[in-house]
Amino acid sequence: MKVPFQSLQRELEPLAEELKQALNAVIDSGFFIRGSEARAFEKEFASFCGVTDAVGCGNGLDALQLILRGLGIGPGDEVIVPAHTFIATWLAVSHCGATPVPVDCLEETGNINPEAIAPAISPRTRAIIAVHLYGQPARMDAIADVARSHKLKLIEDAAQAHGATCQGNPVGSLGDAAAFSFYPAKNLGALGDAGAVTSNDKTLLEAVRTLGNYGSRQKYQHDVQGINSRLDELQAAALRVKLRHLESQNRRRQAIAAYYLDALNSTPVQLPTVVPGMEPVWHQFVVRCQQRDALQSHLRDGGIETLIHYPVACHQSAAYVSSMPDSHFPVAEKLAAEVLSLPISHALTDSEVMQVADTVKGFFR
Repeated sequence: MKVPFQSLQRELEPLAEELKQALNAVIDSGFFIRGSEARAFEKEFASFCGVTDAVGCGNGLDALQLILRGLGIGPGDEVIVPAHTFIATWLAVSHCGATPVPVDCLEETGNINPEAIAPAISPRTRAIIAVHLYGQPARMDAIADVARSHKLKLIEDAAQAHGATCQGNPVGSLGDAAAFSFYPAKNLGALGDAGAVTSNDKTLLEAVRTLGNYGSRQKYQHDVQGINSRLDELQAAALRVKLRHLESQNRRRQAIAAYYLDALNSTPVQLPTVVPGMEPVWHQFVVRCQQRDALQSHLRDGGIETLIHYPVACHQSAAYVSSMPDSHFPVAEKLAAEVLSLPISHALTDSEVMQVADTVKGFFR
């Protein structure tokens, strides 16, 4: 039996009728940009995240950029970022004209190491971006302490963590602002690209909304040099449908993760660690293995599709290596060489999950 890493068709099938009705309603309305669906989703998602409001935008990268620009961060400024993350975290800083300053990560989660942040802070540092990698909340209490003591803004990159909680509080409400991606493969995915910013800071949210609408609050009056990054009505309508099912789908992911953690506990693979007080939503279930490539090949031969998130550390990518040629982040580099993501879609069957675990165990027999 072949086990896909993720099948969007299978995930969408139970929601097909709801989605068609929602999309048809938008088509019938004739409103496709800045209509009632986008505003309704913003309010519903803000409530889900436990914040005052949300602003929809074009994608997760834009969400991060809009937050940074809304905070006035730009050329000459520095922003602390994790060394192990999807490159969009770094690109958002660079696209604002600021400089990403990497900090190494914790081996057990891949998230930024709070104890390594303070030594990286300089007089030019303006903010810290904490990524909730793979759906595992970062240690926001410790990171927030550093941010407060140095009077820095704290931004959540929550692109992979829709519905995760830290000490009972939802991600998206744990810093000055949070950026979400609704790329189709996310726990809460649109039918194309989409993103959002959440915050309790009304001034910042207004700045984000203005910047994403060509710098305009009123048509043909442009207060700042903005961009075009808006959540369209079709994507908002689809997201409203999918948001209603997110908690149950996250619970299924959590059940699959619990099974993997138990079934693979006796194998040599290094399993992810759940920090006390954290409730991950397992966007990815990432194991580590020194024989990563051989294990991946074994799983492929067994009909199981896997992916690697992420095989190249950001500071070693062609986009950044020339600007930081002597940088060395041993944990991030080790993770890039060893991580392997196992299938954990909420649409997987019990027999498929068991097959994944049994095939991993078979590699070590």
